[in-house]
Amino acid sequence: MPEKVLVFSRFPKALMLRIGDRYELLDAAGKPPNEVFSAEQLSDIRAMITAGGTRLGADTMDLMPKLAAIVCYGTGYDGVDLAAVAKRGITLGHSPGANAASVADIAVTLMLAVTRRLLVADDYVRGGSWAGAKPSPMMRPQAGMLGRRIGVYGMGEIGRKIAARVAGFETEVGYFSRSRHDVPYQYFPTLEALGEWCSVLMIAVRAGSDTHHTVDANILNKLGKDGYVVNIARGSVINQQALVAALTDQTIAGAGLDVYAKEPQAPDALTALPNVVLSPHIGGHTLESHVAMQGCVMANLEAYFAGKPLPYGVKLG
Repeated sequence: MPEKVLVFSRFPKALMLRIGDRYELLDAAGKPPNEVFSAEQLSDIRAMITAGGTRLGADTMDLMPKLAAIVCYGTGYDGVDLAAVAKRGITLGHSPGANAASVADIAVTLMLAVTRRLLVADDYVRGGSWAGAKPSPMMRPQAGMLGRRIGVYGMGEIGRKIAARVAGFETEVGYFSRSRHDVPYQYFPTLEALGEWCSVLMIAVRAGSDTHHTVDANILNKLGKDGYVVNIARGSVINQQALVAALTDQTIAGAGLDVYAKEPQAPDALTALPNVVLSPHIGGHTLESHVAMQGCVMANLEAYFAGKPLPYGVKLG
């Protein structure tokens, strides 16, 4: 008999096919498990799969008295109540680096799209203004990448891949992270110093209480009127209200965003701004990334049920 695994977050069924071939999946489809399954069905669940950004609190964990392993599909685990995990001695796993290349790609895509005003240019062609030779102040020449200073906030797997990619555009690259790394880029001791130096701030730091709203009005002011911010990490890292204000009054030139304070992002003041390029949290949403993330999930589950340490475990504390 295959082991039972609860699928907590709402995933497209196609993403669970490989895992479902190996395990008996009880799919809660994003609903509270006790609304979908009986207490008896939940009583013998020992492992579950969740998306790292989905809130998973002690109340949900307590529905499964035998729960001993939580495996996150993806790199992040910011939605998981770590205190509850530690209290119950639950093993936590994730998929570190599995989607790093794809996320780095979308970061560079957003950077180029917003700095070169690609959406404005697209509208200029589609709307007939180009054919009609209509002048547009938004179509004035913009600074290119040559010699531009790119600041990377966070130098994990994703941050390193972003840095390597933007370096290929003949830019200067600097970074700030909790510790200094052996990388060929200029290190800055504070986020403030990095923001003061760079003209594009790429956010690639892990979400958590220590990074909540670290990119605030102060950091945005340091970027200045020719500065841009690109966020492919988590929406919580930026104070979104401060970002809207900075974009509206042109404290900064623009932003490229794949993540938001609340997802999905509904049309509002942010989405109405012409100097923002938006994507719906698709950074890691490539075929290669999903195969890699599924591989990590399956390896973690296999190790847990075999009584072995998780190969992609999260160290708590």
